[in-house]
Amino acid sequence: MTNEIEDPESIGSELLSPEMKSLRNGRALALQILYETDLTSHNWRTSLAHYARQRRYKKSIVRFAERMIDGVLSNIESLDAEIVRFAPNYPVQQLSVVDRNVLRLALHEIHRDSETPLKVIINEAIEIAKTFGSEASYKFVNGVLGSFSDDSNNAKT
Repeated sequence: MTNEIEDPESIGSELLSPEMKSLRNGRALALQILYETDLTSHNWRTSLAHYARQRRYKKSIVRFAERMIDGVLSNIESLDAEIVRFAPNYPVQQLSVVDRNVLRLALHEIHRDSETPLKVIINEAIEIAKTFGSEASYKFVNGVLGSFSDDSNNAKT
């Protein structure tokens, strides 16, 4: 992964409330574990426990990341199908590992957490992509999730 967090409490969070800062850090932790799991045969729970100990994450951050990782991995086929639907020219397995997993996390959160507004989830995915992805990652993530949002809004009208 291109970036590891030196201070797990500091991911672009200068203006965020403590709760939002905690959720952003949980998303970043989840991404790091999904990245590792995507590239290796490591057990994600073991990796999460290692990262949590090594980086001294708060328990609330680790619990949030655990729920997100478990949800993504339990629903990976349907999440990948959605990525294909909204980015048909980009085969999921050919996406960068970061882009693929940022999208999986965001789509999972959209479907599992109706309390978090769609725009917030999209913005958080963009920020995580800026931190961990390539220069173009955040644009790609924004485009795919924007297409999802447009489709979602059209379905409501």
